[in-house]
Amino acid sequence: MKRADRYQKFIAYFSEHQPVAETELVYENTYQLLVSVILSAQCTDKRVNLTTPALFVAFPTAEVMAASSQEEIFRYIKSISYPNNKAKHLLGMAKMLMNDFGGVVPDDVELLQKLPGVGRKTANVIASVVFNQASMPVDTHVFRVAARIGLTVNAKTPRACEDQLVKHLPKEKIPIAHHWLILHGRYVCIARKPKCEVCGITGFCKYFNTELLSHKKAPE
Repeated sequence: MKRADRYQKFIAYFSEHQPVAETELVYENTYQLLVSVILSAQCTDKRVNLTTPALFVAFPTAEVMAASSQEEIFRYIKSISYPNNKAKHLLGMAKMLMNDFGGVVPDDVELLQKLPGVGRKTANVIASVVFNQASMPVDTHVFRVAARIGLTVNAKTPRACEDQLVKHLPKEKIPIAHHWLILHGRYVCIARKPKCEVCGITGFCKYFNTELLSHKKAPE
């Protein structure tokens, strides 16, 4: 199957079966989403959502967070993975947001990456989710699922994966395709043992048709 055909089938399937796909992080504004995404690194969205309500009560704005301390922030996020580093990043992020950006989260991927704790993936999440830009955040789910389906070929790094997806997906589909890939990877195409028996895209999935079926057909 040609890659262009695979992309068409991918878009058609998820457009029909998952027309609404959104982040599972709970937030009310751009500042809250930025904090949540920083916290979500190597941590589940579920754990982040359990942690942020009290954090946002204590630090409702970047201005309030910037006036606090790493120790104060740590108290609220100690159940999160790497709480010391993330408390440091959140404090630095809030201070830079106030000092350099007037308290407003920028909508530019390059500017976002200047903030402590914000790498390219986090910057792309903000640009995509909040500003509906054609940005493709690549986490472990996106990286794995895109390769398994066959949307990416020999993409050795997250950036290579991102570049291929952005090149081949229609611009207007990129924001929602990001969520399709994440949610499919989180609940169906899981890392160790993908649930191919309940997956609706096996008809055009490269992994299923080249890896699984070929093994089944192989003589004992």
